[in-house]
Amino acid sequence: MHIHESAENYLETILILGKSLPVVRSVDIANELGFKKSSVSVAMKNLRAAGHITVTDAGFIYLTPSGQEIAAKIYERHQFFSEWLIRLGVDEKTATEDACKMEHYMSAESFAAIKSYVNMHGME
Repeated sequence: MHIHESAENYLETILILGKSLPVVRSVDIANELGFKKSSVSVAMKNLRAAGHITVTDAGFIYLTPSGQEIAAKIYERHQFFSEWLIRLGVDEKTATEDACKMEHYMSAESFAAIKSYVNMHGME
């Protein structure tokens, strides 16, 4: 299942916001990402059409199973790469920015191999 990087970012943001907010709305996503609400609305329409989210009449956004799967995959990669780079001595800001880039473009096979290697040899 391949979707665009921006869609992955939106799904990941919904997942993250859902951990701290009782409900997620377009305005919450816009505030978190620094985007215009109109841009977020278009993205939410596309994600809903693709079956990755549902939106209630009140405007509450929920991940569907496919949206949850994509968001969890991206979030796991982000957390892994951020932590790994920080432990390698990269400053937190740079590590987070680089993790955002790495999380989208690496194949599942390469990610699994790196994760396995790091887990076998430790993060240090």
